[in-house]
Amino acid sequence: MTTRPSGRPAARGRPAPDAPPQRTTPLRRARVQSYLVSRGYSVGLDDDGDLTGTWDGDRFWFILTGEDEEVLQVRGRWHRTLPASRRTATLLAVNDWNRERIWPKVYLREEDERVALYTEVSVDLEHGVTDAQLAQLVACGLGTGVQFFAALAGLVPDDDASAGGGHPEQHRP
Repeated sequence: MTTRPSGRPAARGRPAPDAPPQRTTPLRRARVQSYLVSRGYSVGLDDDGDLTGTWDGDRFWFILTGEDEEVLQVRGRWHRTLPASRRTATLLAVNDWNRERIWPKVYLREEDERVALYTEVSVDLEHGVTDAQLAQLVACGLGTGVQFFAALAGLVPDDDASAGGGHPEQHRP
């Protein structure tokens, strides 16, 4: 907890009342990229023009979608795939996660007769976003996605995953 000069506690994540207000500005790919680079992350563009990078071995995309690219979607894909025979058990784990947590949304897809797992945090920013809000949203998408993949890795032995079942570098569902 922080304390304001008046001695009253400030609400966590809220600026002090005497702080100048931040103005929202339109969401742009360059703003997302600038934030990521400012944090020391290495990102590039995939064939679709989406920002992408790897965190803890897992691929993440920063996709701007919507009519005016006003929706930010942080999507992650686990670097491993599972045999199709593990689909039911994997669905149970995914449902448990989604029932107990707000972020990220977790889902699975069948790819090349195997099960791939994805995380996703999507936010409509039609009315713009401040730099602080953008930083928080990107951090939420990355942090919760990495957290899910780490939890999953602890539940699934390596011998269950394919030897070559990593994600394709330019994959986009």
